[in-house]
Amino acid sequence: MKILVDQNISFRLVQRIAGVFSDVTHIKSLDLIDANDFQIFMSARQQGYSAVLTQDEDFYSLLLEHGTPPKIIWLRTGNCSTAFLAEVILRNVALIQTFLDDDVQDCLEIYG
Repeated sequence: MKILVDQNISFRLVQRIAGVFSDVTHIKSLDLIDANDFQIFMSARQQGYSAVLTQDEDFYSLLLEHGTPPKIIWLRTGNCSTAFLAEVILRNVALIQTFLDDDVQDCLEIYG
C-alpha cells in the first residue's frame, strides 16, 4: 500500500516509518511542496496512492467531496515533534494496516 505524507508533516518522518510501511513517500519527493491540498489529493489519486497521511482537516473535506482513492489517515496530534508523530504511527501500525485493507472505511483518525 502506497502512503503519501502531506507537507504539514516533516519529510524526516518517512525514514522513521519506512521500515514498517514498504512504500511511503513525502510530497517533497514528488515536487509537490508548493501544491495546494486539492492538487496533492488528486496527484495521490492519479499516482495510485492508497492513503494520504496528514494533520490537515481539509483532506477530510476533499475526501467527502471527491471520494476515494486515496483514503485519509488523519493524525489528530496537534503541534508536536516528528519523533512523537513517528511514535504515534508506530504504536498504531496494526490499526493502520487494517484500515488500509478495509474496503469500507475511508478516513482513519488517530489521536496522540
